[in-house]
Amino acid sequence: MSIKIPTSQSVTNIKPPFKKSVVFALTLASASLFTGLLTTSMTAQAASLNDLFGNAQSSTKSKFLPVGEAFQVTSSSQATSIGTKFSINFDITPGHYVYKDRITFSFPKGVRATPFTFSQSPVSINDPTFGKVPVFTQRNVVATTTLTSTTGKPIKNAAVVIGWQGCAKAGLCYPPEKIKTTVNIAARK
Repeated sequence: MSIKIPTSQSVTNIKPPFKKSVVFALTLASASLFTGLLTTSMTAQAASLNDLFGNAQSSTKSKFLPVGEAFQVTSSSQATSIGTKFSINFDITPGHYVYKDRITFSFPKGVRATPFTFSQSPVSINDPTFGKVPVFTQRNVVATTTLTSTTGKPIKNAAVVIGWQGCAKAGLCYPPEKIKTTVNIAARK
């Protein structure tokens, strides 16, 4: 008894009529997937930048305040018997801080200043930029010094430049700021 096994055609000889359609569909699907991924990535990047800086066309607020809203800095002076008491007032918005060691001021020749005294005690933080540093996180801090004339004579409209720097706890350090003002320095009595 013998069994005949039918022979089959080789698979390579079969030419489906839909080959061009399959290649076109795969190409279209790949292009759509690539475009979708690219668009999603760009949208995610735009959203994160919008979260950080805000969008002028958006009604939502920026995550970070402008420096003038985060910190209101003013100065005042008062003549005393030993010179002029000069105070720098910092109103600090919650969620922000001012570096103690970045509060500075410069003044013209012929003016001497005592070291600052502060109305609040600083707290120590581990800052990502400067390491362990003292900062003021309180809503209000006043830095005070006494200015005197080295000649013993009063000085009118002495130019003073106040320097300081602050950060938002959410991760933005503002550039160092400078404020120019003038002060009358009383003669010692």
